[in-house]
Amino acid sequence: MTLTRRVPSEADQDGPLFTRGRLAVFAVALVLLAGLGIGYGLHAAHRADRGMHQGSGTAPAAGELDLTGAHGELLFRDTEPGPGFGLLATVDRADPTGPRTVGHTACERAYSAAGTVVCLTTEYGAIPSHHVRILDAALRERRRIDLGAGAPNRARISASGRMASWTVFTSGDSYAANSFSTRTSVLDVRTGALTATLEDFSVSKDGESYLPADRNFWGVTFTSDDNTFYATMSPVSTGKTYLVRGDLAARRMTVLRENVECPSLSPDNTRIGFKKRVSSDPVRPWRLYVLDLASGRETELAETRSVDDQAAWLDDTTLAYALPAAGGTGSDLWTVPADGTGSPALLLHGGFSPALLP
Repeated sequence: MTLTRRVPSEADQDGPLFTRGRLAVFAVALVLLAGLGIGYGLHAAHRADRGMHQGSGTAPAAGELDLTGAHGELLFRDTEPGPGFGLLATVDRADPTGPRTVGHTACERAYSAAGTVVCLTTEYGAIPSHHVRILDAALRERRRIDLGAGAPNRARISASGRMASWTVFTSGDSYAANSFSTRTSVLDVRTGALTATLEDFSVSKDGESYLPADRNFWGVTFTSDDNTFYATMSPVSTGKTYLVRGDLAARRMTVLRENVECPSLSPDNTRIGFKKRVSSDPVRPWRLYVLDLASGRETELAETRSVDDQAAWLDDTTLAYALPAAGGTGSDLWTVPADGTGSPALLLHGGFSPALLP
């Protein structure tokens, strides 16, 4: 009997390739489905926003806002149901319940200092696009940066107006989610130098290098030297958050302490307002605190509701932040003393993302 060796057929040879091909197609399909899901979610949010334009709130002024010389004004995103919803607005800080002036610039999140405004925007379409816009005091665009698929979330400007930072979600839609990813960038408005992501910086913890692969950063706040900053770092798989101090020039950060989110540095650079996780309850996970940087002492503030915001200092004694408005329509701005005394006070109805113009 003669033995013969069977030569694999084309079908046999193509089998592994076909399997790999199916896996590739499956992976692409997953990406497309994820994109469609995010797009649908944004589209639904856009429809909800359009519904907010149907109220009787303040209409935009005849011309654009001009923040030049607007000392003592509060800049914020208008969330009154009506034609001005989603647009930047100002109101007299001394009379926040008085008439507001609504401009024509739409921002998802904004912040301003020393004549520079950072404005995070979403342009809706078949595929929503996100951008960061750097504006001057007359709200004229000086630079625009594409954020890709990242949904806008946090924004800050240094006190001098030179340094801008922003954070976007690259997946997920809440810091309370089990898994999310962020990208935080820093721009030197004066030189144009862009740090695309803080994930490229070195990090040390307890004197040793600490670079978990799933590290995320968000909520930058700058010191007066325009080089040092504070931010939140979280290795997602650990479920922990850390306050880090960063050095832009050296491209490095140091872990300072655990359980600090969305830091906000006081005007005198001595304290940090932040949200601290105090509960596993997904509805009420955070409380507002203030950290004294010299002593390390934490002070729990009088606001007992859960605040999911990067609070803003109106002065060295007062923090402002947003909370959902009653009935789930838009948000309101509140204040609370920074020393733990007193009680929360309503600053204004229908507002978000506050910044005091000094």
